[in-house]
Amino acid sequence: MQLHLIRHGQTNWNEEKRIQGQSDSILTELGVSQARALGERLREIDYAAHYSSSSVRTRQTTEHAFPAASDVRFRDELREIYLGPWEGNLYADMAEREPDSYKHFWEQPHLFAVQGAESFHDLQRRAVAAVAEIAAAHAGERVALVSHGALIKSYLCHVEGRPLDRFWEPPTMHNCCHSIVEVAADGSAKIVQYADEPVG
Repeated sequence: MQLHLIRHGQTNWNEEKRIQGQSDSILTELGVSQARALGERLREIDYAAHYSSSSVRTRQTTEHAFPAASDVRFRDELREIYLGPWEGNLYADMAEREPDSYKHFWEQPHLFAVQGAESFHDLQRRAVAAVAEIAAAHAGERVALVSHGALIKSYLCHVEGRPLDRFWEPPTMHNCCHSIVEVAADGSAKIVQYADEPVG
């Protein structure tokens, strides 16, 4: 099967540099335009199914990118990394209040551990399990999945065998970026497009 992984459009909290996690933010005008432009680029592709994180920003992105889709399946397990007490705070404030954890988040994500938040290991296990379930249900089909930057990147790291200490290395998961993974019947996977850039 072929899995098309899409990050949501720009949100008000992206613009404010505020930590989102699983808290709800909304698309900006630019975010809506990004989603609609993505939909135009993908309108000739016939998807057997559409999946989306249940977050407001991914629901909005799905609505604007795939306005004709009547089969969208919203899944909690496709939501962003849960950051608990950090959510809603500005990144700059957390850098001052919890400098060690903040450094771990951005420079050593394999060490990130904040009470009440998910680790990157937890996030990756959740992402891989969710994608495996979707792939098993859509053998030989093409599926669109709208989710979040860290969740998508955690799955792509798994596919390419990239360790979590190199999580944030390029390519960057910009708003409404589009990645494609081909999943074989035996569950093996190959990235053919990463954040809009062809691979291989």
